[in-house]
Amino acid sequence: MKHTINEKAAQYQPNQIVLLGDSIFDNAPYVQSGESVSEQLETLIGKPHNTSCTTQVDLLAVDGHVMAHIPGQLEKVQPKDQFAKQYAFVSCGGNDLLGYTASGLLLAQAKTVADALESMDQAREYFRQGYTKMLDELQSKFECLTVCTIYDSIPNLPDSERVALCLFNEVILREAANRKLPVLDLRFICNQQLDYAPVSPIEPSKYGAKKIAQAIWERCDESNDLGRGISS
Repeated sequence: MKHTINEKAAQYQPNQIVLLGDSIFDNAPYVQSGESVSEQLETLIGKPHNTSCTTQVDLLAVDGHVMAHIPGQLEKVQPKDQFAKQYAFVSCGGNDLLGYTASGLLLAQAKTVADALESMDQAREYFRQGYTKMLDELQSKFECLTVCTIYDSIPNLPDSERVALCLFNEVILREAANRKLPVLDLRFICNQQLDYAPVSPIEPSKYGAKKIAQAIWERCDESNDLGRGISS
């Protein structure tokens, strides 16, 4: 990809990792200092073998936010011409499902399994509309965008909610495939009980945060230009 910035000038521009969405990234309130996703990502970037790296981490995700909050987060994104390359990651949708649950969706009476599935399909379609709109907005801002699935190994998660998560994750994976977007599948990254915070089991613990930070770093490092601060 060609850029207007020449190589000599680009050497002095940092790369940027932008974290958008909800408390999956903004999990500092649920862990000790230095154990959040963004802090552990910064630690990875600053490891001795990455001493030449000039990469900035911007945490714009906010605990409790849903898909409708993403436009507000995007307003805080710094101009891309300040960076050699921007990498954006979004983890969003879990709180939308919590909203559906709170509204009584999973407690609605149904005479048959078919009726229940019909209700869930309506919820999935509503989620799909919101998710595609969110991706449209994100892709208009970022060339390098990675989406995350919603993890489902939360301790004591009811089976009904686990099944509902399958429907929402199907939307995420399908939209990512249609748009050829890379995916961090948090269902496999955070797959152990220790990955969830004791103070709030729906949030990443320090162990889960470490796994997520590592996955983000590896995803960025695949392009082989992080650590050099040069776009090609």
